[in-house]
Amino acid sequence: MAVRATLSRFPIDPDAHEGSGLPWGVTVTPFAVKDENGQPPAYGSDGHLLPRCENCWAYFNTYCELEQWSWTCSLCGTLNGLSSEVIARYSRPQSCPEMMSSFIDLELPAGGPEEEATQARPVYVAAVDLSSSEEFLELTKSALLAALEALGPGSLFGLATFSHKLGLYDVQGPIPVVKNVLIPPDSEGTLPIELEDVMPLLQFLAPVETCKDRIASALETLRPTTSWERTTAAGQGMDGVLMGGRGFGVAMEALFNYLGSEYGSTFALARIFAFLSGPPDYGAGTLDTRRYGEQYASKGEDADRALLPEQTPFYKDLAAVAVQAGVCVDIFAVTNEYTDLASLKFLSIESGGSLFLYSNSDDSTLPQDMYRMLSRPYAFGCILRLRTSSEFKPGNSYGHFFPDPQYENVQHIICCDSYATYAYDFEFANNVGFSRHGSEMPTLQIAFQYTVVVPPEELSNSELSSATRSKHSLKRRLRIRTLQYGTAQNINEVYDSVDPEVVLSLLVHKVILASLEQGVREGRMLLHDWLVILTAQYNDAYKLVQYKNGNSVKGQMDFTFSQCPQLQPLPRLVFALLRNPLLRFHEEGVHPDYRIYLQCLFSALEPSSLHRAVYPVLVSYSTPDKQAYPRHSLNRAALITSGSPIFFLDAFTTLIVFYSSTADPALPFPPPHDCLLRTSINKLKQDRCITPKLIFIRGGQEDATVFENYLIEEQDVDGSGHTSVMGFVSFLEDITHSVLEYMK
Repeated sequence: MAVRATLSRFPIDPDAHEGSGLPWGVTVTPFAVKDENGQPPAYGSDGHLLPRCENCWAYFNTYCELEQWSWTCSLCGTLNGLSSEVIARYSRPQSCPEMMSSFIDLELPAGGPEEEATQARPVYVAAVDLSSSEEFLELTKSALLAALEALGPGSLFGLATFSHKLGLYDVQGPIPVVKNVLIPPDSEGTLPIELEDVMPLLQFLAPVETCKDRIASALETLRPTTSWERTTAAGQGMDGVLMGGRGFGVAMEALFNYLGSEYGSTFALARIFAFLSGPPDYGAGTLDTRRYGEQYASKGEDADRALLPEQTPFYKDLAAVAVQAGVCVDIFAVTNEYTDLASLKFLSIESGGSLFLYSNSDDSTLPQDMYRMLSRPYAFGCILRLRTSSEFKPGNSYGHFFPDPQYENVQHIICCDSYATYAYDFEFANNVGFSRHGSEMPTLQIAFQYTVVVPPEELSNSELSSATRSKHSLKRRLRIRTLQYGTAQNINEVYDSVDPEVVLSLLVHKVILASLEQGVREGRMLLHDWLVILTAQYNDAYKLVQYKNGNSVKGQMDFTFSQCPQLQPLPRLVFALLRNPLLRFHEEGVHPDYRIYLQCLFSALEPSSLHRAVYPVLVSYSTPDKQAYPRHSLNRAALITSGSPIFFLDAFTTLIVFYSSTADPALPFPPPHDCLLRTSINKLKQDRCITPKLIFIRGGQEDATVFENYLIEEQDVDGSGHTSVMGFVSFLEDITHSVLEYMK
């Protein structure tokens, strides 16, 4: 569990927080194997015996005062008694993880009968769009073959298709058999028959280890539905109007209900991979894609505002059905037509799944992403709870979860991998703040309860019997992290304790929220105004503002935070965020689906990854085996003045190796596989949650536009679309002007 705070020293009171101009909060990556310093948790058992505070329900931790018969809670100060069982346990402190570390991971006893626990198997269902092209289906087949290689033994796999009908495949016999149910064309309709009556669920779900070849054979039979089939199904004659044929909404609802009937007995988690080649345009859940187009120009509507909210609550309501059925949904959209991901996204983000968008099937990384996603460990049935000491409390929470309807600051996450990150911001509980001289430090406790599927080979021999040897078992665990923070006695200490990457994370969450509610223009203004106020308050705090006849004197002011290294990256990060497609205007050519995809991606990234995605890292090499400079600004001047022949740019989703036009022709191109540069690239690719595209460009001989587009400091930020050599410089001048106006 990695936890990073925007400020390592918390503001002392509400005035100090307000006066700093900085967001105050944390990012949490609960299923990360190690903490932010690379330390693993202390492992142990008997998590149910861990003492809890009678007042605030916090767990006992190393910061609590322990006496012979009692302990004092480090969060609320309550004195709690100890049971005789716990007293006996704590007489041997070396065997208790909670006595040794403030970061622990404890096994919880199995809740149900032993037989039920061993029956649980991971279930995966592919739902493939047949209202598509041959190219789309070829790519989908490749992705599913990669998925089958990544799935562990004991997994169950089901293949379903959808168009104007829903198809279920039985792959357990000698030849694959598909049974189809027609989807009603009306927008209120559901399937006329239960899927269990079409094909029993255990006939549909095939064991991967014995049926892999048969599943592959079934995939080979997938063919696109013809326009004739779709037109006829929609009740039109051959000369009728061509109707849509992608009944995605009804298909998803039917599959959730189908799987939900066995939730908890056959499986503890099911994942549906939904492969879409365009918008749902048939039956219930149909999306009107006419809202994207020229009509905004004539209506005078703000396209940046109109295309961000969902057009129907259908998919948000359907996400609640998925959550109840214990189903996590991953959406893979392979399309360049408007698909209205703003409406569809709730299926994935509320169920703990991912949303992927590929503009075409030619150079898509879908098979690699699929393999990567299924190869890494994940937890499911997770509950995340954040508690704080009494002086402050969580404000907003951000991330791909659904909040508990009953308890505050409790989030449910159906599926959580080691990259998934959530964020919280804090506010003071009263006007007093933290004690200036007291010994109590601000304390934070994050509890993460989760389940993992443990393959038979990971169980100890004593847990194995011949009956359970081939079965997966479930393990419920409780991971707890307790942290204490210092307080800043003055504003300079606050500024010196800033983590700019975490500040960026919280800013991204806030501007996404603002743009969803009020439009992209509002999100941009919020970000611009935030930097103006921060710059003004910094100058005020450092007493840099000189007043003459009541007006501040510009010459004395510091607009680059030269006296505080921790704040210096922020103007560049804000500038880069304003240049990012996330916040660029519709008229600049940003596709609304791509914007939604970025919102979903950025709101789940841990801070260092998000930093790369917003402001790419540019490294130079003097040879493929020798690094020259570890970091350059993103402008041409940096390239020219460095004099290096090779540049490597990491923009998170894209990696570019660029040889300058003046590079020695004797340098090997592309860089050899065993060189330092290639080794660095391979490590980056391994550690990434998605598969980045790798591009090699030889300057002067090949089109370098894709590389030059990342040199954002030379591009203007005003949305005019015209590049300007004064991009970042003119942005700073604009901030300077705005700060002077603000301070008048």
